[in-house]
Amino acid sequence: MGDDASITVTYRIETAGDPRALAARIASDQSTGTFVALPGETADLKARCAARVAMVRPLPPASVPSFPQSQHGPFNRADADIEFPLDMVGTDIAALVTIALGGVFSTKGLSGIRIVGLRLPAAFIRAHPGPQFGIDGSRAVSGVHGRPLIGTIIKPNLGLGPDETAAIAAQLVEAGVDFIKDDEKLMSPAYSTLEARVRAVMPVIRDHEQKTGRRVMYAFGISSADPEQMLRNHDLVADAGGTAAVININSVGYGGLAYLRRRSRLVLHAHRNGWDILTRHPGLGFDFSVYQTLWRLLGIDQFQVNGIGAKYWEPDDSFVRSFRDCSTPLLSPADRALPVVCSGQWGGQAPETYARTGSTIDLMYLGGGGIIAHPGGPGAGVRAIRQAWDATVAGIPLVTYAREHAELAQSLQKFGHLTL
Repeated sequence: MGDDASITVTYRIETAGDPRALAARIASDQSTGTFVALPGETADLKARCAARVAMVRPLPPASVPSFPQSQHGPFNRADADIEFPLDMVGTDIAALVTIALGGVFSTKGLSGIRIVGLRLPAAFIRAHPGPQFGIDGSRAVSGVHGRPLIGTIIKPNLGLGPDETAAIAAQLVEAGVDFIKDDEKLMSPAYSTLEARVRAVMPVIRDHEQKTGRRVMYAFGISSADPEQMLRNHDLVADAGGTAAVININSVGYGGLAYLRRRSRLVLHAHRNGWDILTRHPGLGFDFSVYQTLWRLLGIDQFQVNGIGAKYWEPDDSFVRSFRDCSTPLLSPADRALPVVCSGQWGGQAPETYARTGSTIDLMYLGGGGIIAHPGGPGAGVRAIRQAWDATVAGIPLVTYAREHAELAQSLQKFGHLTL
């Protein structure tokens, strides 16, 4: 991913002044320098530890600043590659974030800054465990090959008791779903503790496995700000025969995930709630390519990335880039995370998802309301999405395929507002 001597970070700099001067200041401030010349900052020290501006590529200026301020435009923009010696940063992610990613936002003179690229040397990547399962392992655990994994989310998000959750899970597994998850907001509330939910749901999963030979993946919400509690939650699921867990990565933090991953027996499914704070303004924050790299290094196996026509703010082009980011190896195919296509998906987006990603195998297609709210019930919702993907792969228009597939027809009528 990079040379063996340095870490390269690409900053999209925006300023009323000179982007090159700001790039030089960032390189100095984030390594050996400060606001004045230092008597101890020798040439030898700088050669060993100083960051270096490798390249600055001008971009068209902006007329409106990303940070509110009184200066008048135009605001000059450029992408600056700054190299940080690996010997200075080391291989700890907390050090990387502190030195190269976090501090730049306080730099004076910026009207905007966004981190748009991160190239890591092999030594840095190898210092972290990466996904335990990833794409290939997710397929092995689910027993699904040659097609998308079809997944869903237990709905309503909150409020169902353990037995109600298990009853919905039973309908879903009978319909042939591959993956079920707790909503990210559901962890261990008093009305449905994790222990009670595991006790109610896992017999459904095991009974289905005895009948069919397939163990449907059920990802329980185990997140906690206390790493020890999260590990106890993990063990509760794993000891009951569970295979997956939902991790709210921004809530548990880098250290929490690192602690869990080194002890984990479960497929770790990342929900990225809170990421929008870091990325929604185009002139500030992080690109997903940078963000997801850190979490993959720490061990995430599956990554939610929204989808085509998502119910949230994210444009389709952003989803496609995120999908490809997760699917691109850092060092080898084993370190890829399974992209989870989600957010308002019901099957009608399958043709464009296939056309834009070019993939039918290296993805999970996750429908929540698009399955649970199907007019024929959750089981029919699962079958409708399977039918949508069967039609897509065969090159048959969904409306044509729906003539002989009632569940897909109902889905097109309800979610696509079509009259068939």
